[in-house]
Amino acid sequence: MKNPRAILMIVLSIGIGVGAVVLASKWISQQATVVSDKVVVAAQDIDLGTPLTPQMLKIADWPKGSLPAGAVDNLKALDTRVLKTSVLRGEPVLESKLAPIGATGGLSAVIAKGNRAMTVRVNDVVGVAGFALPGNYVDIVVNTEDENVKTENVNKSISKIVLEHMLVLAVAQEQNRDDTKPRVVNAVTLEVTPEQAEKLDLARSVGSLSLVLRNQIDTSLVTTNGSTKKNLLNRVEAPVVLATDTKAEIKPEPTKIVKKAVRKVAKKQPVEKEVYEQVEVVRGATKTIEEFRPIAE
Repeated sequence: MKNPRAILMIVLSIGIGVGAVVLASKWISQQATVVSDKVVVAAQDIDLGTPLTPQMLKIADWPKGSLPAGAVDNLKALDTRVLKTSVLRGEPVLESKLAPIGATGGLSAVIAKGNRAMTVRVNDVVGVAGFALPGNYVDIVVNTEDENVKTENVNKSISKIVLEHMLVLAVAQEQNRDDTKPRVVNAVTLEVTPEQAEKLDLARSVGSLSLVLRNQIDTSLVTTNGSTKKNLLNRVEAPVVLATDTKAEIKPEPTKIVKKAVRKVAKKQPVEKEVYEQVEVVRGATKTIEEFRPIAE
């Protein structure tokens, strides 16, 4: 005879197992049914300044709770719109990454409102050995002669930072910001304000320019006095007096009054004249007078 207690335990175990499977199935189905929205994403890598076409885009499901601001769900709304920043494959095409409606493709669509683009010639050294890439920021250094130095036979060369935190829009004809490989080029295009464009053009005409690559997130501006040959060698020169200023600088020395020393000489006391005795002496035909001092008593 079979044990009814053993049979009961087997049936109970089977029931618990079936219940666990049912609960797990319900939990999995609830997790799988996430509410999503349709979002337009890039079907391929797209460079900045490129006009969009439907072939470059596709519709993808995106969790509704994490939908990015500015997302677009209509392919036709993005037709002919221009990107002002690069977009990678599968990345949502947001309104903040698009140029204003009506903007044409190319570099002009990337320039911020009110700014300009200006190109300067560089070489493999001036161009920071090719490390100044689109999207980087640089400072502009000019080497010229200081017109304030009037002294002759003095080196007037000076190097001075004239522009800071300039955005590199393109190098040569390349404006791709996703490439990190150095590229040696002969021209760099910078984004400048109208005032900066005037200053950059003047600096280019009066001296030679150099680029100084700066940290991507460093926006601080530093005012310097420039560096001259005298500062470079740490020399201290004697002040030079110009010929025109000689008369003004040299002052007559004050007249010194010298008091003459008067030497007092003691008055000499009168000396009493001594009295002598005179005796007439006759020697043959010669007669002389001899004087004798009287003998003191």
